[in-house]
Amino acid sequence: MNASNHLFDFHPDWLAHTLASASSDLPETKRQLPDGTQVSRKANGVLWLTPPAGRENVNNEALIVSAGVHGNETAPIEVLNGLVSELFAGEWQLGCPVLLILGNPPAMVAGQRFVDVNMNRLFNGAHGQAKYKGLPEARRAQFLEEMCRQFAMAHHGLALSHYDLHTAIRPSKRERFALYPFVSGRSVPAGQCEFLLEAEVETLLLQHQESTVFSSFTSSLLKAESFTVELGKVEAFGRNDLRRFRGIERALRRRFSGTPAPQARPPFDRLTVFEVVHEVLNTGPSFRFHVPDEVANFTQYQPGTVIWEDDKTSYRVGTAPEAVVFPNPHVPVGQRVGLMIRAKNEFRAG
Repeated sequence: MNASNHLFDFHPDWLAHTLASASSDLPETKRQLPDGTQVSRKANGVLWLTPPAGRENVNNEALIVSAGVHGNETAPIEVLNGLVSELFAGEWQLGCPVLLILGNPPAMVAGQRFVDVNMNRLFNGAHGQAKYKGLPEARRAQFLEEMCRQFAMAHHGLALSHYDLHTAIRPSKRERFALYPFVSGRSVPAGQCEFLLEAEVETLLLQHQESTVFSSFTSSLLKAESFTVELGKVEAFGRNDLRRFRGIERALRRRFSGTPAPQARPPFDRLTVFEVVHEVLNTGPSFRFHVPDEVANFTQYQPGTVIWEDDKTSYRVGTAPEAVVFPNPHVPVGQRVGLMIRAKNEFRAG
């Protein structure tokens, strides 16, 4: 029996097995690839990959890559599945330890963002709140945190990176962008900016506070260089134009195999960096948000434009243009309605 059959119970690939086993508690299963790479299926949708002991880790790193934390964001799931199939077929060799995660299998089967609750608001310990008690997505978030802790401890001394891959329902003026979680005193390493450009991601948003998303957990508690990466539009399985995701596919394959980074070339040699200048919160019954529901992420507003108001106060764009991201007025009182951001600087590769 080959490794794929053993790990995936004769399903054609990792994704097919994950979907078929979405509601199952699977035991850990281990297998060795012909080149000596160790593969452990820690649970459904979780693969821990370790190269043979004698193989050089050229980039001195360990990688966590997740997709499907939102179940209907299928293109990054298909990209990771394809890379696993290539590795198992011997098309390239693993060059560093990798933890691969398909986050929310039941939501993937349902074709929905989530089943009971948005799992990407359950990290950094938020899964322990009383209102989430007993929910499967809370248990899964807790389990994924523990997997990442174990992986980080097992590879202490290696540079740890985490890329949490997403696609969006809302259109965006900038199709591919990454978010860098807030950690006090930290700045983005040049090598990470160059990797984003290699993945054809030309925009980076610096977060302004710690949050409960997956990448914030790994950055704040595991000291990883972590990013939430938005890669395009939501589509159902089988309907993605994967040509639009070749950048992230090539960049991850290169990192997984441990080869040196290529030289950046136009147009992917400049990264525009944005910072948050204002967080819009729902202030209560008199809150009025003057951004249309259908507006695209990174839509720009000119100085003086009123973005929101209530009976006591309002927010106007400052002296320079600002753009809106993640606008959603349909949230409970006290929760985030959107972020106003402004271009900070530009990173030029090389």
